[in-house]
Amino acid sequence: MKLNTLLSFSLLLMVSCTGQNSHTVETTYNTTPPTIADTVKNLSNNIMITYQDKKNNYWFGSWEDGLYKYDGKVILHYTKKSGLSNISIRGIQEDKAGNIYITTLDRIHKFNGQFFSTLNVIESSPLNSNWRLNPDDLWFTALGKNGVNGPCRYDGENLYQLTFPKHFMADEYYEKYPNNPWSPYDVYYTYKDQKGHLWFGTSNFGLCRYDGQSISWLYEDHLTNTPNGGSFGIRSIIEDKNGKFWFCNTKYRYSIFSDTKKEMGASLINYQREKGIGDIKSNKGVDFIYFLSAIEDNNGNLWLVTYDEGVWCYNGTSTKHYPVKKDELDVKLFSIYKDIKGDLWLGTQNDGVYKFNGRDFEKFVP
Repeated sequence: MKLNTLLSFSLLLMVSCTGQNSHTVETTYNTTPPTIADTVKNLSNNIMITYQDKKNNYWFGSWEDGLYKYDGKVILHYTKKSGLSNISIRGIQEDKAGNIYITTLDRIHKFNGQFFSTLNVIESSPLNSNWRLNPDDLWFTALGKNGVNGPCRYDGENLYQLTFPKHFMADEYYEKYPNNPWSPYDVYYTYKDQKGHLWFGTSNFGLCRYDGQSISWLYEDHLTNTPNGGSFGIRSIIEDKNGKFWFCNTKYRYSIFSDTKKEMGASLINYQREKGIGDIKSNKGVDFIYFLSAIEDNNGNLWLVTYDEGVWCYNGTSTKHYPVKKDELDVKLFSIYKDIKGDLWLGTQNDGVYKFNGRDFEKFVP
């Protein structure tokens, strides 16, 4: 699959936050706990997200079939009748108190172990900013309608739809693409670095960093647009054990400095670009790969997941390739996750969940 085709598939995952009431209200869908859930024998073949909570339960989010919880013995399946507004799951998080937050296509839900509630959104304009950098806040990619330009932040009481300042390329972009159905500010990915700064990967405007005081940008064309003319966007951000940043592809790595510079009337991230991984050969005819998801394992190795070229592991000097196949065909991958013990999990588009056994990735069967 070409990356511009991949974009068409992934456009389903990049919608923006729905503004609602002027005050946040948790609306309970189910008034009588416990939440309705079906006990099932198997997970969906479409599992995009894996998450392990503090009680060691595994949660699996499907883009097509809702939410699954596995406690090591029983699989529970949550759908609309359980209180979810939508069965397309985009994110799973947990707060300090152990509440689970589920991001669907159009809402953010809180699960307290008994029932789901939904968080309404307080919209913030650039002139009335609710940007903050509190250590316990939860951050979400945008939801709902198009035209909302920023992520969502939850401080435990209120869920704020934030707005990015105008990007320095905005006028040029809208003149060139006046009818695109998505916003170039759409947030594909959020990441907190070792200094506690928040990073946001956008659909067409590159990277945004929020350090608690200011918002600054980093844009390079090859990070957003692929050699074959497709658009990829910033779908993965990771800082390695040496403090180097990797954005979406292995062509370069980046040293990021704390100060910023002013150009074109914008606040830009000050950085130095360095050579990335040199021994990767993609089957798409280029000497680097685009990755959708990345983690660092307990030994400091980087694991990089491609959509249809398997998984690559980089130890700082060399790489090892792990193909993931079913009946000799490449399994379509979407995410990689490291659990509490350090075990690695893959979420796939078409073949459920895979787990690393120390040699390769094998299909996980509960």
